[in-house]
Amino acid sequence: MPQTPLEMAKDLVLAQIQAHKLLPDDMHTVLQQTHSSLLALKAQEGSNGGIVAVATPETPLEPVNWRTSITKHRVTCLECGVRFTQLSGRHLRKHGLDATSYRSKYGMPRTQALAAKALSSRRKERGQREPAREAQRQRIA
Repeated sequence: MPQTPLEMAKDLVLAQIQAHKLLPDDMHTVLQQTHSSLLALKAQEGSNGGIVAVATPETPLEPVNWRTSITKHRVTCLECGVRFTQLSGRHLRKHGLDATSYRSKYGMPRTQALAAKALSSRRKERGQREPAREAQRQRIA
C-alpha cells in the first residue's frame, strides 16, 4: 500500500534529524512545509497527467536563535546540526568559515565562546587558579 503524504513527510523529516541536518526543535515547522509541498506535488501530478513541475517555496526560514545551540554539555553547529563539546576551527573550515565569520553569520557577540557552558566554566576556574598558584610560589621563593 502506498504511503500517504503525511507518512512520507514524517519519514523525510526523521531522516534529516537522524543525519543531523535538522535540529529536533525545527521538526514541527519543517514537517508542515514538507507535508504541504508533497500535497502540492500530488495535486500537480493529478492535474498534469503524471507530469510534475517542482517549485521551491520562497518562504524564508525563521532566524536561528544561536542561544539554543549552546547548552551545558553540548554546542550544536548551526551549519550542519552536529553536536560537539566545542566547535573547532577544523570543523568550521569544512563549512568555509572561521570562528569570527561563524559568529557574525549567526549574530553572536565576538566574545561568545564556541564551547559548551560546562567546558567554558572549567576553563575559567582553571584560569583563575593558575595566577593564585603563581603568586603563592613567588611568596615562598
